[in-house]
Amino acid sequence: MQTDSPSAPLRYDKADLDQAVACLQSGGVLLYPTDTIWGLGCDATNEEAVQRIFQIKQRSDSKSMLVLTDAPGKLQGYVDVPDMAWDLMEVSERPITIIYPNARNVAPSLIAEDGTLGIRVTSDAFCQALCRKLRRPIVSTSANISGHPAPAFFSQIDSALRQQADYVCRYRRQDQRPSQPSSVVKLGLNNEISIIRP
Repeated sequence: MQTDSPSAPLRYDKADLDQAVACLQSGGVLLYPTDTIWGLGCDATNEEAVQRIFQIKQRSDSKSMLVLTDAPGKLQGYVDVPDMAWDLMEVSERPITIIYPNARNVAPSLIAEDGTLGIRVTSDAFCQALCRKLRRPIVSTSANISGHPAPAFFSQIDSALRQQADYVCRYRRQDQRPSQPSSVVKLGLNNEISIIRP
C-alpha cells in the first residue's frame, strides 16, 4: 500500500517490477519514477530503444541522455572513473550525476561527441532493482517534451507522452513528496571538474 505520508517508506510490488523489467528486456520504453523525478527509460545498450526516447521527447540526439546503474562497482564497465568520482559520490547529500570520460558498452547515441557519458548510481530501491534484474544500465531522462518543464509528480506528465510509453509503472503514482533533478558535474581523467548543474 502506498501512502502520501512523507515519513512512511514507499514499497513497490513485485508484479509491477517484473512488468517493467519485461518491458526493458523487450526493447520497450518505460515511464518510471527515479530517485529524482519521473523519467522515460530503456535498456541503455539498445540503440533502437534509445532512438525511440529521442523521438518521444522530440529531442535532438546531439543532446546526450544520462543512465542509471545500481552500484558503483559497475561504473568501470561503461566509463573511466577518475579518483575524485568516488569522493563526490560519498559526500553528496543529494542525487549526483557524474559525466565520465571514455564511454563504452552503451548505445552509441548516448555517448556525447567528446566520448563522455553521464551516469548516476541510484539510491532508489525500485531503480536499483530494475538495473539488477535487467543486468544493464537504464536510460533516465525527464518525462517531458524537450524544452517543456520537467514534471515534479506523475499527475503533471502529459497524457500524450504517457500513451507513448510501452509500460507505465504503478509505483509512486500518488507520491506528492517534493523532488528535483540531480546535480550534474563533469570530470576529466586528471580529476578536472566542471559543475554543469549545482
